[in-house]
Amino acid sequence: MTANNTTAGCRFADYFVISGLDIETGLEPDELSGENYEQSPLRRTFKSKVLAHYPENVEWNPFDQDAVGMLCMPKGLSFKTQSDNRDPQFHSFIITREDGSRTYGFALTFYEEVASKQICSAMQTLYHMHNAEQYDILHTSSTICINSTESNSDNCSDIPTGMTKLQRFNSYDISKDTLYVSKCICLIAPMPFMQACKKVLEQLHQAVTSHQPPPLPLESYVYNILYEVPLPPAGRSLKFLGVYGPIVCQRPSTNELPLFDFPINEMFELLGLENVLQLFTCALLEIQILLYSQHYQRLMTVAESITAVLFPCQWQHVYVPILPASLLHFLDAPVPYLMGLHSNGQDDRSKLELPQEANLCFVDIDNHFIELPEDLPQFPNKLEFIQEISEILMAFGIPPEGNLHCSESASKLKNFKGSDVVCDKKNGNVAGSALNTYELLKENETMARLQALVRRTGVSLEKLELREEAGSNKDLKVHCDEEELKIHQLNIQIREVFANRFTQMFADYEVFVIQPNQDKESWFSNREQMQNFDKASFLSDQPEPYLPFLSRFLETQMFASFIDNKIMCHDDDDKDQILRVFDARVDKIRSLNVRTPTLRTSMYQKCTTIDAAEKAIEQRLAKIDHTAVHPHLLDMKIGQGKYESGFFPKLQSDVLSSSPASNKWVKRSAPAQWRRKDRQKQHTEHLHLDNDQREKYIQEARNLGTGMRQPKLSNLSPSVIAHTNWKFVEGLLKECRNKTKRMLVEKMGREAVELGHGEVTITGVEENTLIASLCDLLERIWSHGLQVKQGKSALWSHLLHYQETKGKKEAVLGSTNSTGIIQDLERRKFDCPAMPPLKISLTQDMRHIQNIGEIKTDVGKARAWVRLSMEKKLLSRHLKQLLSDHELTKKLYKRYAFLRCDDEKEQFLYHLLSFNAVDYFCFTNVFTTIMIPYHVLVIPSKKLGGSMFTANPWICISGELGETGILQIPKSILEMTFECQNLGKLTTVLIGHDNSGLYAKWLVDYVVVRNEITGHAYKFPCGRWLGKGVDDGSLERILVGELASATQEPDERHCRTPPMQQSPSMIRRFVNITPTGRQKLNTGQIQESVGEAINGIVKHFHKPEKERGSLMLLLCGENGLVSALEQVFHHGFKSPRLFKSTFIWDFMEKAYVYFESLERTELTQEENWQTRAKNFCKFVAAINGAPRNIGKDGKFQLLVCLGARDHLLHHWIALLADCPIIAQMYEDIALIKDHTLVNSLIRVLQTLQEFNITLETSLVKGIDI
Repeated sequence: MTANNTTAGCRFADYFVISGLDIETGLEPDELSGENYEQSPLRRTFKSKVLAHYPENVEWNPFDQDAVGMLCMPKGLSFKTQSDNRDPQFHSFIITREDGSRTYGFALTFYEEVASKQICSAMQTLYHMHNAEQYDILHTSSTICINSTESNSDNCSDIPTGMTKLQRFNSYDISKDTLYVSKCICLIAPMPFMQACKKVLEQLHQAVTSHQPPPLPLESYVYNILYEVPLPPAGRSLKFLGVYGPIVCQRPSTNELPLFDFPINEMFELLGLENVLQLFTCALLEIQILLYSQHYQRLMTVAESITAVLFPCQWQHVYVPILPASLLHFLDAPVPYLMGLHSNGQDDRSKLELPQEANLCFVDIDNHFIELPEDLPQFPNKLEFIQEISEILMAFGIPPEGNLHCSESASKLKNFKGSDVVCDKKNGNVAGSALNTYELLKENETMARLQALVRRTGVSLEKLELREEAGSNKDLKVHCDEEELKIHQLNIQIREVFANRFTQMFADYEVFVIQPNQDKESWFSNREQMQNFDKASFLSDQPEPYLPFLSRFLETQMFASFIDNKIMCHDDDDKDQILRVFDARVDKIRSLNVRTPTLRTSMYQKCTTIDAAEKAIEQRLAKIDHTAVHPHLLDMKIGQGKYESGFFPKLQSDVLSSSPASNKWVKRSAPAQWRRKDRQKQHTEHLHLDNDQREKYIQEARNLGTGMRQPKLSNLSPSVIAHTNWKFVEGLLKECRNKTKRMLVEKMGREAVELGHGEVTITGVEENTLIASLCDLLERIWSHGLQVKQGKSALWSHLLHYQETKGKKEAVLGSTNSTGIIQDLERRKFDCPAMPPLKISLTQDMRHIQNIGEIKTDVGKARAWVRLSMEKKLLSRHLKQLLSDHELTKKLYKRYAFLRCDDEKEQFLYHLLSFNAVDYFCFTNVFTTIMIPYHVLVIPSKKLGGSMFTANPWICISGELGETGILQIPKSILEMTFECQNLGKLTTVLIGHDNSGLYAKWLVDYVVVRNEITGHAYKFPCGRWLGKGVDDGSLERILVGELASATQEPDERHCRTPPMQQSPSMIRRFVNITPTGRQKLNTGQIQESVGEAINGIVKHFHKPEKERGSLMLLLCGENGLVSALEQVFHHGFKSPRLFKSTFIWDFMEKAYVYFESLERTELTQEENWQTRAKNFCKFVAAINGAPRNIGKDGKFQLLVCLGARDHLLHHWIALLADCPIIAQMYEDIALIKDHTLVNSLIRVLQTLQEFNITLETSLVKGIDI
């Protein structure tokens, strides 16, 4: 390894930078900062320059002048006079390169007197001009006031005082006032040792402002920090000298949580625990986060703190904790981001124009306030989690609801001891031997609500015991002040609790990682097509309350990257530090919990690693491992190194430009952890690729995310901004392609179908998650490049504009041509022109959503509209229609917007078109309580016209969510529309009549029921008579429905998921069929159909409850259990006389009579047999005695369903197989006479015993068993 590289790994700081006013260029207004000229010159911002940086360049971290200049003075130069507050301000910043690697900056901004006469007179001139303008404005308003006849004199009386105020406050007088300008000194470092860098800068500033000059020239101290102070090795501490005192920093070892040196307590004080947890949830779900504060350091502290507690995950998207004013156009970025926006302290939130808010988490740090996106799921075990963190915060004297009036002084933990909390009433704590958390928190409403909930859920609220430091550490002398030690202790305790949550939730994650079966190179090139984690199995193991959060978290880029990392690092040596630490913790938990199932309960397990982590830090601070070379005199010419007190000088670049020839740190071989490597380069080492492959791999890895990882802070020319926007457009298209593909694969279950599972459904929770993320993507696309923002949802706002312009036209014209096509298709499909098709109308669908009172917000309406369009298979078509109004799109969007890039827009709509290949019920299943109009149409048989029919028909419709009750149908038209609460997917129709009039016989072909909002039409085939003395004498029948295929335009591909099962066709019901009427099934085929029917029911119960669908289809549908058992009893049934139908129910009734007679003659049979016979007779009698007009086939169907419900079917089959009536009614070859086959049938039916079968009320009406 070369010396150069070793140095790169070792140095504490890479650059020392001075920024401020360049006298030569003078005052340049900073237009990009967006300040207006109405403000007084002292309040305006001017361009700052990087005046000097030392050394000129280091090869491992090239100096980025634009980025450093922007971030060390984000608001440019500011001027003040002697009457203003001029305290130095410290802030840190981060420069994220496009590859995701980071460099940290630490800046101290202070004020120096302006020595240049030209600058002072320029400021004076600006003031004269400004005051003249202001005077004109005031003067014109005063003349208006005098001339106005209606004005009363009071209104004018303030004008002179206004003038004097103006002169007093808005003035700079060169003869009386001293002018000061901001200047900044800054360290650029590879690692975020924030506390140490702050001390270095403060001591350097103190050196130039104190009356006594420092012991050595400033160059000696700067040289020392740049070249002679190394980075502490992992797990070690380091001490070096500043200008006035020693500075200590320590670095965690490779098996501890990564380095984090910002005071996490400030985040809790500024926001409060409840808000922090919501922000944490948003970050995990990769929601756009915008932090807002007038303090740069607060923006940085909150951003770094929230990303630190994401361990073991890492934020994968745009990360700009301090967004310079010149980069405000980045808020338009249609990608997840975490950005910090500086507020001037005067404007309130309502004045802030943000491009997109549909999926934004807005954090107003200074006002202790957070705005959340809709439908944010709750973090698992939130209440217990809050309880655990509260205890730690209060042990350090921080109220969990935060300090509303938090100032820098409030966040000092100076001289704070645990024992002081108890008697310190100023903290809002209650005196006493221990702290009662509830008392402490009840002031805060949210906290009080949470605590009440905690008490209701039975979580014990033990008294807080303040953690005493372990006896062994009491007398430990540490080399840092108490405040710093407290920050270290609190940081590590809070972070350990957060890390523990992940360790508990993902303790068995390795089991679900899908290892690739090809080599790494080809795996990586097909990365986007590959599933790396078995999400469905993982979620099926989780407690129900976790699912809304976890199903969304598993879809994030950060989780995917975490799993990718796991796949690529097999050996412990390969793993990066974060993964190694996490896996070690998981292993520890698993060794403690030998029984894995305990991992999957929702039992909350507190963090147990705090003491060890704290001890490690205290020991490093007590025993310093390394001390750096002290600052010393440099080889400088006489006279160099002198400077004027109060001014930070330009330093001697010749002595600061090169590192010392011999440096003991360089000569030591650097340990591996010291080498700072780009993340992707680390991966390439794991892969052992040659250089070409390595380069290609790095590029691939960089392009993986969402196309645009990080904004470039340098060149802001229009071409660069255009290129950035182009990158966004490409990224959105790629994301759309991946999302549609993922949703289709999940929905169609390609792998599962290949493995032989017939019907595969995605879990409801997961489907909802994917659709929600699609809605989020649509919102981001619609808010990219907006001209003017209106409302929180850009998509809904566009739709409303469209509705306004097109609503009237549509009403006049009607969609003539498209309707014709649909009608033709409908006619072919149903062979019935009677039910006119629903008109396809974008605005009509909007009106449906607007009529739903439950949806209150624009974002909610947009999401509901997307769900409805997906269910109707019209999403692509509707959006195409919306975007076809080019005038409207031009009016609403800038030229670079995604929606105005024609090729990308076409591809995007094409990707959405693929959703038409599958059936979604994402509207019906979500809005379960809304009222929906249904249209019913009964089609009687054409052959035997129903015109003579005299009875009064009725119908009862059932769905997965409920049923309608009996509805009378007008017999003249056999068609009606009614409204009722959402029935869900329709399952059965009970149809019948009252047998009145002369001709009460009715042959019904089928029934159609259509949901008038979603357009889903269900066809319920019948093909049987309803009437006494015809068919099986039934006056009512249960029909099982099939979803009729959605209408499609000729240019849209016709393809859909398999249809649901339908009512059994009429022909199979009769026994007296001619030999040619249908082929007879052999015993093997019959056994197979019984097996399949039972298998369908078993699968049904193995699905999660919410995703099961209708059991009625599996019992009474075309290939259901009833139909399979009919085949069993039909096999070998003796043919009756000509023109006389015999039904299976006739056999059941004869068997019933036989068993009844046995009971009366009291022949001795074994007890089991008697119980079975009694049960059988009870059920047959109850069915025959029911006050219902069901026919013989209906009665057999009912008997099978009741037998399945009460787990009696296998007993009855055994009973009937031994019944002598068999001999009279069956031939010798009958299946029911073959003991071997009957035994195997009994075994198959026994599998139903473990399931709790519930029957629809319409089926068992009137049967009281």
